[in-house]
Amino acid sequence: MHFSNARVALSTALLAFLPSSLALSLSRRATVCNGHEEFCDRSYGNVSFVGAHNSYAVGTNNLATNQDYDVTQQLNDGIRMLQMQAHMQNDVIHLCHSSCVLYDGGTLEDYLTKVKTWMDANTNDVVTLLIVNSDGATPSQFDSVFQSVGLTDLSYTPTSSPMVYTDWPTLGSMIDGGNRLVTFMDSGADSTQVSYIIDEFTNMWETAYDVTDPTFDCNVNRTKGDSSTQLYTINHFLDEEVSVIATSVAPDKDALNTTNAASGDGSLGEQASECGVQYGRSPNFMLVDFYEYGGGSVFEVAATLNGVTYAPSSPIATPIPDTTDSSTSSSSATISTFSVPPGLWAGLGTFVSGTIMGVWTIL
Repeated sequence: MHFSNARVALSTALLAFLPSSLALSLSRRATVCNGHEEFCDRSYGNVSFVGAHNSYAVGTNNLATNQDYDVTQQLNDGIRMLQMQAHMQNDVIHLCHSSCVLYDGGTLEDYLTKVKTWMDANTNDVVTLLIVNSDGATPSQFDSVFQSVGLTDLSYTPTSSPMVYTDWPTLGSMIDGGNRLVTFMDSGADSTQVSYIIDEFTNMWETAYDVTDPTFDCNVNRTKGDSSTQLYTINHFLDEEVSVIATSVAPDKDALNTTNAASGDGSLGEQASECGVQYGRSPNFMLVDFYEYGGGSVFEVAATLNGVTYAPSSPIATPIPDTTDSSTSSSSATISTFSVPPGLWAGLGTFVSGTIMGVWTIL
């Protein structure tokens, strides 16, 4: 027993005198990171991840939904960026689509509880959140929710602000350090208040969204920094114009197998490849709608960009087609039928009166 303790003490002492990179390699626990051994030594800024656009907006027969399956199934299938819109509803942060009257996906707390449960069961994965702070909630309001569900200890805090894409740590070091949840917010982030909520556009740029032309481009659409040094996201979800009271756009579900494909005109693979050529590096994040269309093709694209093989241990979820029966919709406010829960008619009236005067965009 005494000899064993002495060996432990000697090993610890020796590690203290080793270069940090060598000490890390000797003490590393994770041997597979985000599903691949190769990723453990790869920088977070040098990996391409598939993201779910409006990941909370789940349902069928509803123009305001962007996914068929909830966040747990998304993560099980390989989604590693979860994008969401945060709105204030009675002083509580909800995940709503443009308006909580239009679509209310429930509270941020309930959603993040599912994320926490999944991360606790999958300890060798780095996950990214991208929050659209629609109503200007404060960092402390978000922090309260993160603390409530137990995600603060899992959250990564950048070592500098902004972070150059080459300065991000390896996935292995994030996993070993227990800081494997990265949270970006499009507006309102303040690292002096909450250090782990990262301002998106000083650290990342995005391509255009609400695209209705399948010839997706790679132009910088939104940023607050030097795009040549930032992470970047391509928004690869195709919309179409629809008529609901006023002109609006919604996911073009008929084109999903093409949009999510690994190759071909208008495909995710085509845009990702073109952006890689244009900027000399692949996109870090690729946001898609209804990710399971294409039978895993979106994950095949990411694997190709990352130089690994896409070989899931089990098949991913299959698409859930819309039906003619509007009662199957899972949302609280179904656009196609305007089935609105009791007590929200007044809110809907206000919403309609505003949209009827102009163009209504479902973001």
